Amino acid sequence: MAWKNMFIKGAFAGLIATVPMTISMMAMRRWLPWWQKGPLPPHEVTRNTLRAMNLDAVEDKHHLAATVAAHFSYGAGVGALYPFVDQLPLPNMLKGSLYGIGVWMFSYLGWLPATGILEPATEKPSQRNVLMIVAHVVWGVGLSFLFDNLYKGQPTYDIVNDHKS
Repeated sequence: MAWKNMFIKGAFAGLIATVPMTISMMAMRRWLPWWQKGPLPPHEVTRNTLRAMNLDAVEDKHHLAATVAAHFSYGAGVGALYPFVDQLPLPNMLKGSLYGIGVWMFSYLGWLPATGILEPATEKPSQRNVLMIVAHVVWGVGLSFLFDNLYKGQPTYDIVNDHKS
């Protein structure tokens, strides 16, 4: 399978893995104390991004659709990079878990605060951070499982060593 197909496979797996992630986020949100049950990060990121782009009208009319589209697109986008991680000689669930945590760190401690879209996770209550970390582990494990099992039986492409296996 060509490298391009590996990235497509990762993107598709990331897109689909966003479903159980989203369900787990919504379910775990119920366990938060009432004062922490505000909007979850996908909603906040979309709202703040639309406001920064002076697209408040879109925010008001189509916020849910924009949030879902952005959340699933991001899941697919970072899923597309998973083939690099898949090369590591680790058990799939561990690779997926570590990748999910890495995506959380890159997002909530990295580019989101750096761009002013969201405050850093260090300024959020610990229960909300645990919720989001667990949700990213759910996503990562789902991504790894789907990536490993999509197109089972077809040859894969070893990106690091640049050959088919």
